[in-house]
Amino acid sequence: MIHIGMDPNIFTAGSFTMSWHGLFTGLAVLAAVILAARLAKEKGFISEDVYAIALCGVIGGIIGARLFHVIDKWSTLYQDDPIRVLYFWQGGLSLYGALVGGFVFGITYAAIRKMPLGKVADLAAPGMILAQAIGRIGCTINGDAYGTPTSLPWGVLYTNPNAAATAGPWVNGVLVAGHPVPVYEIIYDLLILALLLRLRKRLKNDWMLFLIYASLYSVGRFGLDFLRGDETVVLGPFHQAQVISLIVMVIVVPLLIWLARRPAPQAAEAD
Repeated sequence: MIHIGMDPNIFTAGSFTMSWHGLFTGLAVLAAVILAARLAKEKGFISEDVYAIALCGVIGGIIGARLFHVIDKWSTLYQDDPIRVLYFWQGGLSLYGALVGGFVFGITYAAIRKMPLGKVADLAAPGMILAQAIGRIGCTINGDAYGTPTSLPWGVLYTNPNAAATAGPWVNGVLVAGHPVPVYEIIYDLLILALLLRLRKRLKNDWMLFLIYASLYSVGRFGLDFLRGDETVVLGPFHQAQVISLIVMVIVVPLLIWLARRPAPQAAEAD
């Protein structure tokens, strides 16, 4: 068993609290932008394009992250006190909401600027999965994605009273060790990142890299969520993230197969 007694808050000044979760979220966004800027030339973009799309993506990500969280927790946290929806500083963000919101805002900006959307999406994919991995470091410290009970030697027990994981998992009135789900996801995300970087120059059609990212992450998230102890079911035995993962897979996998069967643009032009 691994004990984590680290305070999830770095410091507090008045009503403002800087948390490790917030710090790593900021570092995640920065790393994603830096990686995208370094890969931009491969897709024919300049750095300024990347920064503009990233700014729109960050704004959309914040809106989407809060919106998905509020929808998921409406009946338990916000129904009786709706004004709490605006209390961003108290935490409560959805990773899937950040991904969806960031993608929608970023791709909308690219469409308005008449950029090639497939290339934009493919450029964003490695940075997005890198950001997810870095952001989960903050979740590991904070304990806000604690797992179901486990007796495995790498099970984690949060001992700091400020940790979100003091909410669970509980067995017979005792706080016990749970699966380190954020660590599992970090490892999985980095494997996806390695694959995307390896494939980025080998795929014949635009959109394929992004669709590979979306499908692989959805499969992993669907499976890992069975080990989450902090989520509530919304449809049958499934959590909100699992329902979204299923929807993504139903849409993305057929598109990926269709694109994989299409000839490369050069071949199409030669015909």
